[in-house]
Parts: sequence; structure tokens; C-alpha cells
Amino acid sequence: MITVIKNANVFAPQPLGLRHLMIAGSKICLISEADISLNVPHSVIDAQGAMLTPGFIDGHTHITGGGGEAGFSTRVPPVPLSKFTGAGVTTAVGLLGTDDLTRNTESLVAQVYALREEGFSAYCYTGGYHLPPTTLTGSVKSDIVFVEPVIGVGELAISDHRSSQPTLNELLKIASEAHVARLMTGKAGMLHLHLGDGERGLSLVREALSVSEIPPRTFNPTHINRQRFLFEEACELAKLGCWVDVTAFETGDEGFEPPEALLRYMRQDLPQDKLTISSDGGGCLPNFHADGSLKNMDFAESISMTNVFYELLDAGEKVEQFLPFFSTNVAELMNFHNKGRIKEGADADLIIFDNNNRIEHVMALGHLHVQHKQQIIKGTFE
Repeated sequence: MITVIKNANVFAPQPLGLRHLMIAGSKICLISEADISLNVPHSVIDAQGAMLTPGFIDGHTHITGGGGEAGFSTRVPPVPLSKFTGAGVTTAVGLLGTDDLTRNTESLVAQVYALREEGFSAYCYTGGYHLPPTTLTGSVKSDIVFVEPVIGVGELAISDHRSSQPTLNELLKIASEAHVARLMTGKAGMLHLHLGDGERGLSLVREALSVSEIPPRTFNPTHINRQRFLFEEACELAKLGCWVDVTAFETGDEGFEPPEALLRYMRQDLPQDKLTISSDGGGCLPNFHADGSLKNMDFAESISMTNVFYELLDAGEKVEQFLPFFSTNVAELMNFHNKGRIKEGADADLIIFDNNNRIEHVMALGHLHVQHKQQIIKGTFE
């Protein structure tokens, strides 16, 4: 299967200007300033000067469904394929959250394989909120080493009343297993940390970095924008070499809304390659009273991340400055060497926008999933 994309304004993420691309199989085979002429059967997409970017990578999504914090009836179903590709997401990393009991690493890996069979790039973490971590093989290290889709451990909860209240030594043990697994495999091998609203914030991570030799990149906190003080703490960790992750959820007066968080980070003297954004798609978004009882609950989708991208575009921000948060930076963190960039030899995961900067086409591994804003490939049960 060969596809030629003509007249695309390419952001790779750096701006390349008007280019023509040839896609063969699942790869980008050619990027050219000159027209591409072929004498073999192929399809053509004329972008008509519109923007083309790498597909988004959603590094934090509950692919098996999350929830369950208000009873069994609030367990979210598995996330179908179109919820990802319809939002421009072409790669997802699944995980377990509060419910790492009725859902487990086995079901997570199975859902990864299901999404892959449907033509999508999917990976996952082992573990969940709690200790001891739920695993497939008996340890975090062996899961990462021996189970191909497993790239790290998470989301381990800290500073949250739902967590196992891990001690410093427990945190260091999990982080060391992830780090050693990274050395053995070349995978991401990081500890993905759920941050709650607790006053301790990121103090446990700061202490871990001060008393151990474990590299900062091993610790990867998420939900950093849910509280303003958390965001400031996370920015300091980024200076030390940690990747930090904004979540595309509403924060109210307590935190920074996602576009504001990205802009605040962009406008500071901070390492711009150490910030990512994810959706928490499929997960529940609960609010709790001070006594730990549930106040209300909502559920997240990947499109929330895409809407943040649109907001930044509409505000006139430069695409090349914030696009890496959705693509390139995530690929670097995850060690996805063929993802997150428009380059020859990379996976053909890309988004073509219309002239109003809204998604027109989405291609995953060389196949169009969205064409002229219509979902043409859906999941098995959609």
C-alpha cells in the first residue's frame, strides 16, 4: 500500500515548509520538496497547504477502563479504537489506577494486543496505584524485561489518600527495578507517579533523588497541574532531569488549566524537552470531600488533549513550540525511536489538519483511520 501526500505544511515538529511525502506500508519512505511521481498503483491525498504533524502520543490512558471509586457500576468500559484515532492519537500507553484488583496486568496486556490487532500502536505499564504492585511475572523488573509491551511501572500513587502510602525505601526499590530493566532492555524503564492533592506533594521524589544514585529520568510524575504548588515543584524537578506530565483535565481554582500550564512552562527558563501532556483517557476524574468521601465524578477521553492543542493554535501560539509536548517529548521519554517525528524511516503516524486547523485525516501505521473527518476504521465492537 503506497500513499502520496502532496502539498503539506510539515511540522516535524520543526517547520519544514511545503513538502510531499510518500508512505509505503507502515513507514514514511520519502519527504521531498519536489513533486513525487510514481508509475505504480497508489493513492493521493492533497493537503492543499494545510498543516501536517506527527500523530499524538497519549502516554497516560486507562485502555481497559478506570473508575470504580463509586461502586462497581462506575467501572469504565475499555476504551474503543476510535476514541484514540478520532482524537489524532496514534500511540497510547495503558495503565491501571485505583482499581488494580478487578483489573490486572494480564487484562492490560491483552487490551494492548487487541488494539494492535486493530492497527494501532499500544504499550502499557505494569503495576498500579498500590504496593505490592500487581504484575504478570512476579516482579516489576521481570515484567519489563520479558513482556514486550510493558515499558515501565505505574501509575504508582503518592500524596493521595487512595495510595498505599509508600515509604522512601519502597519507592526506591520500585524505581531501582525499573531503572535496571531499562538498562537491560533499552525500554523507557521509568516509574510513572500519580500525584494526588496531598500536601506532601513531590517531597518523596526529591528525597529519593537526594539519597540515591537512581537517575532523575526514572521518576515521571503526572497530574502536575492539579495543584499550583505541585506545578512549581514539578518545574524544579524538570531542571534536575525528570520528565513531568500535565494532564488535560479541568482543575478549577486549585490548579492550572492545561493550556495555561503548558504556556507557563514554555515561558520559563526550563528544559523544553522534559514536559509532556496526556489525557487520563478512560479514567475517572473524582473530586473528594476532606473526609475522603466522593463529591462528584467525571470521566476522561483522549479528545481532551486534542482540545488543548486546538486552544493553543487558536491563541496564535507557534506550533513548533508546543507540538513536542504532544509527540516528540513523549517519544523521547518512552524510547519510541520511530514515533513522534516526521522523518524518513519513521512510522507513518500522522495528522493532516484542515485550513481551520482542525483534524481532517489521521493515519496510523500507514492506514487512514480518519478520512475527511469521517472515522473509516473502527474497533471490533464499535
